[in-house]
Amino acid sequence: MTTTRNPRVSSARSVADLLHDLGDIPPERVRLIPSPGKATLQDLIEANEHRDGPVCEWIDGTIVEKAVGFFESWIGSIINSLFMDYLKQKDLGMLAGEAGVLKILPSVGRAGDVTFIAWSSLPGGKPPAREDKVPEVVPDLVVEVLSESNRPAEMARKRSDYFTAGVKQVWEIDPSTETAKAYSAAEVSEAIEKGGVLRAEAILPGFQLSLSEVFARATRAKTEA
Repeated sequence: MTTTRNPRVSSARSVADLLHDLGDIPPERVRLIPSPGKATLQDLIEANEHRDGPVCEWIDGTIVEKAVGFFESWIGSIINSLFMDYLKQKDLGMLAGEAGVLKILPSVGRAGDVTFIAWSSLPGGKPPAREDKVPEVVPDLVVEVLSESNRPAEMARKRSDYFTAGVKQVWEIDPSTETAKAYSAAEVSEAIEKGGVLRAEAILPGFQLSLSEVFARATRAKTEA
């Protein structure tokens, strides 16, 4: 687990500093109300319940809209379905999609595109209560499907947050190249080439995510649309 942390955005000296601390993200993804650095977890919950824009994350007191795209969401849905096929055979945990925000650190709420949480990582081995809108839970594996507005620095910040919190693996899927990277630490990864397979034996024994299968389904659906 890495202990690397970026500076808190509340210490930013300017808008440029704020955006840099958030991972050099486009300014249009940062909510100005509540003021950056002042937003609470309840503000995040209300922003997402109002559904007046993309799903938001909570990063050091700032509400940040997730990068979105229909095709990326479709890929996430396909990956989610493949995880579910596996979990029907081996009931090891639960899944959340791109709207499932988890409080993984005291000032960070993240929503992976696909998130796996082992029953052993949950209190009592049960799903969080419905009224718990942003559970304080650290997932075991997170899948991020890269969108066009995702910046390398943003993804590096996300990985830092994930691994600082205790996430075991992070998979980044790149639709533009149909490749992936499997991270076991914030800066330690295995490159998965086009047509390759992602595995997480220590978390999901026997599970294999075939990039060929994912993109064959995704491309066929896109072509027929």
